[in-house]
Amino acid sequence: MSPSDTVNVLSPTHRLQCTPAEWLDWRWQMRHAIVGPAPELAAYGVDLDMAEQVHRRYPIRLTPYALSLLRPAELSDPLALQALPAAAELIDEPGMTADPFHETAQAIRCHGLKQRFPDRVLVMAHDQCAMACRHCTRKGLLGTADVVRTPPQVAQAVAWVQAHPQVREVLLSGGDPLLLSDRRLTGLVRAFARLPQIDAVRIGTRVPATLPMRVTPELARALGASKKVWVNTQFNHVRELTPEAVTACARLVDAGIPVSNQTVLLKGVNDSIEALFALCAGLQRIRVRPYYVFLCDPVAGIAHLRVSLRRARSLERELAERLGGLALPRFVMDVPGALRKRPI
Repeated sequence: MSPSDTVNVLSPTHRLQCTPAEWLDWRWQMRHAIVGPAPELAAYGVDLDMAEQVHRRYPIRLTPYALSLLRPAELSDPLALQALPAAAELIDEPGMTADPFHETAQAIRCHGLKQRFPDRVLVMAHDQCAMACRHCTRKGLLGTADVVRTPPQVAQAVAWVQAHPQVREVLLSGGDPLLLSDRRLTGLVRAFARLPQIDAVRIGTRVPATLPMRVTPELARALGASKKVWVNTQFNHVRELTPEAVTACARLVDAGIPVSNQTVLLKGVNDSIEALFALCAGLQRIRVRPYYVFLCDPVAGIAHLRVSLRRARSLERELAERLGGLALPRFVMDVPGALRKRPI
């Protein structure tokens, strides 16, 4: 097939005409992303009136690539549970808030910069993602988040870090930092990496799972150049380890970038020993370290996806009996006010 040939992509219920080159262009993917209660979602069992209500509170977005992985005939498809809106998101559960970690208040330190732990800071690099995951910790915050966008804001954040020499790690998060242009992302990385006190610039991204074509060879080489970049990504199910995703991860690893995975334990998605074993073994196979399995944070709109602590402990024990240490993640929970990730 030549680069100029057109092909039908996505599922039998939603097709787009594009060339193979367009399909592999991350900007094309973003331009054609589904946003809001699009009619195409009805084929996946989504009630569009409900989706409109959810979208007003928690935005809906997914790329053509992410949509192509869903299975229309399966209402309980693990990938659909992460991508498609649910009526349960509108239920206000006791103890669940939009900002349990008080990130909004942390922003007073510096525009777009947050600090919970003394040796590291988080820099909000973007306020959008390729896919609006239904289990996102910041699902109620991204639209109003303070983001470091302009050169003066970057300079201010760098100056703040430089004035606090105990900070040795900078986490670029959001939103997804990899939605920035190559120039802006590498510029942001270099701004912090050139500080002698910084040992690691960590990028938190779900792009390898939801928009893997964004990880071009050029971007991977540019990110690896500083020798300080680490990438933490998030695969939650083995079906997300597509050939495109494997290629994206390989480009990062081959550029000298350590890549680790932070899975979120999700009801109906990966809360079985079979699902977790397949995912962790698959990650090790592609040289991505299974690092953490997180319990869902106490965030409004995701209670229906939370797995009980008792079930999580049982899964941790079973997984440890089946996997060697290199493929075995740590099971932890992030507790508001705690000074560390707490083992379950």
